[in-house]
Formats: sequence, structure tokens, C-alpha cells
Amino acid sequence: MNPLAKELNLTITDANAQVMAMLSQVGRQLFFPKGILSQSAEAKEKAHRINGTIGIAKQDGDTMCFDTIMGSLHGIGAAEALTYAPSFGIPALRERWRQELYAKNPSLKGKAVSLPVVTCGITHAISVFADVWIDPGDVILVPDMMWGNYNMIFNVRKDARLNQYTLFDDQGRYNLEALSTAVADGVRTHQKIVVLFNFPQNPTGYTLTGDEADAVVDILTQAAENGCRVLAVMDDAYFGLFYDEQALQESLFAKLCGRHPNLLAVKLDGATKEYFVWGLRIGFITYGMHTTGDPGPAYDALERKTAGCVRGSISNASHLGQTMVLKALNSARLEAEKQEKFDILKARALKVKAVLADDKYKDAWQAYPFNSGYFMCLKLKTVEAEPLRVHLLDRYGVGLIASGKHDLRVAFSCVDEALIQELFDTVLQGIKDLQTG
Repeated sequence: MNPLAKELNLTITDANAQVMAMLSQVGRQLFFPKGILSQSAEAKEKAHRINGTIGIAKQDGDTMCFDTIMGSLHGIGAAEALTYAPSFGIPALRERWRQELYAKNPSLKGKAVSLPVVTCGITHAISVFADVWIDPGDVILVPDMMWGNYNMIFNVRKDARLNQYTLFDDQGRYNLEALSTAVADGVRTHQKIVVLFNFPQNPTGYTLTGDEADAVVDILTQAAENGCRVLAVMDDAYFGLFYDEQALQESLFAKLCGRHPNLLAVKLDGATKEYFVWGLRIGFITYGMHTTGDPGPAYDALERKTAGCVRGSISNASHLGQTMVLKALNSARLEAEKQEKFDILKARALKVKAVLADDKYKDAWQAYPFNSGYFMCLKLKTVEAEPLRVHLLDRYGVGLIASGKHDLRVAFSCVDEALIQELFDTVLQGIKDLQTG
């Protein structure tokens, strides 16, 4: 094992030996390399005359570039757009995002969290998390309705086992009993369990209520108190898009952070959906844990391991994308723009609810609960989802997603409010077509 990895491991162990035990075999060996990187950083600070360390091209002291590239950019220089960013991410962006976390999550007040490490989108954040924390055979608890890419990342790539519990009970509420049973089963058979949460949820568009969130925290805390190492990871891709006052208005991460020595909370989020910059691919990984003494060194060690994983895969996320997000976060106009787009999406969600309240649909489907995010799902009563999806596409030019045998996902995020009534009427007609042959 590299001496740098050993040093990081000792630092984490001193702060919380249980967190150290949660790391994967890869995670234990990860470190952030010195060598060229550290020498270049030192030269950047001290080489005021000639700096021959950086693997980029320069001309007359500036970053070399093509006018055909820079002509597409306004207000951003070549050094902020085209050069390599640190594997950790731009320092100012990391600090600014952490400030945002505290501002948006009141339950974090008085708690210490790591500096976020920048990733190439939230999918990459999930993949990096898997490299650092997941070994073959590990158990990951997920709901039966989930984003399909979790299977590719955790099961196919890491050979972990996804144990599913039923997301909603018979009354259409979040199934706390099923989660509790799944956690208890995991505690009986494993020293470490991973519980993955995604709120607002894909595909259902559901977010926990405050009471449900408190119950989830109690379930995981009890598992930790029973001696199990609990790794709670929040995929907060759609964070902030909460349309119902009963929905939890902050991340579950904030309630779990520092809750118990046996419980590590990990927040995976990004600018992708929060700021409507899907193609910029800017995500973040943030840690929250209980530590003995100063948490700073332990968080620094986790950040170095995580950044080492980024370094060993993609090297770094886009400097241009990070610069654009940072400039937006520091803009006085951002909050007004964000509120405007939020209001549009909320109006669509409310329109969906109003349309679906019509009794004419009751024999065709039941809507799963939704109160947030981009999506909602229909539970079809008389036909299967895939034949209906194909029929709607071929006959009516309407595209939806079959997310289960009888589940049809609707992304109202990309449907103008004026088209929502027509959309569901068309789905109903498609069902009638299939029933009559």
C-alpha cells in the first residue's frame, strides 16, 4: 500500500474507526498523488520567472487557444475555460457549494461537513462513491421503483447486491415498515449496509414528508446503535424542486449528518437539475460523519481519497463548466431566475394533479404519490406499460417511459402546461385502443 494511503487511513481511523472500516478495498488504497501535481502546484506559487511544469501550451504568458473556440465564449478567459481544473475541483466553487449546503439545509447548523469534491455530473459522483465505498457482495438497500442506472453502477460494475423494498404501502404512503424490515434483515446478515435514497425520486417524483424523514433517521440510527455500520447515501439530483409544503424542504443528509459514530452520510448532488445545466456535468460529493476531536483532518483525508479516485479516472471535471456554475452562484440575478423556473415546474405539477383528479381516468390507472422533482408515474390497471408506450409513440407521436410492467413514467418537466390535459387524454385513448384491439 502506498505510504500516502496509509497516512490517510490512520487519520480516518483516529477520527472514526467505523468509517475507516466502511471503505472498500479500493477506497483503503486510494490517495491523492504528489509528484507532478504537487510540484506543479508549488511552481505555480513560486515560479515567478519561468514555469515549465504544466502540461498545457502557453503563449506570451497566456493560455494558448484558438479564436474559433474562444469566439463562442463571452466574459470568460481562456485560463478559466480551457485549462485543467484541480481534481478536487476549483477551490472557490467547492467553498461556495458548501455555503449553499448550509443555506439550503437548516438542520446542518452547528454541524461540520467536508468540502465538496467536484465530479463530472451526479452519475459520475455515484460511480466515484461506488469505487471508494463498495466491494463485491456488499448489500445496497433501494426501493423497487428506482433509477435503472443504479443497477449498472452498483450491480454490474461493482458486483454489489441490490436488495429492494416496496416504495409505497397499500395506502399510497412511503413504506416505512418495508424499509425498517429491509434494514433489520441487513443488520442480521452484514456488518455494513448501504442505504440509497433519492428524493425527489426518479421515477415517481416523491419526496418524504418531515415526519417520514424523522422516522427514516430513527430506523438508521437504531441500526447503527445495534452495531451495524450504516452508509447512508443521498442521490439529491433533483434537490430543491419541492412543490408541496408537506414535503421535506431539505436533504435527508442534513438530518443524518453526525448522528452516530456508526453512521456515515454522503450527499451526491450537483448543478445539473438545480440550475438547469444538464450538459455542463458538474456534480459534488460531500461527507458528513461523527468524529472524535477535530473533524478537519478526517474530512481532508476523505476528500483526498475521493479526489484521487477522480484523478485516476477522468483526471478532473470541466474547468469551463465549473467556472460557469461559480459565476452563476455569485450572480445577484440567480435567485430570481431560479424562482421563475421553479414556478413554471410547480405549475405543471399542480396542473397534472388537477387533470388526474377527473374520474374519467379512474378505471385506467392510479397515480403514484408525487410532490416534487421532474416526474410522476401511472400504475396502469388494464394494460401493460411497454405495449402502451409503443402504441402511443407509433400512433400518436407521444413519448413516455415504461418503467415497470404496469408503470408508465411521465416527465412533466419537459411538457408545457398547455399540453398536459391533451397528454393524459391521449394516454387514456391509447389504453382504450389496446383494450378494443
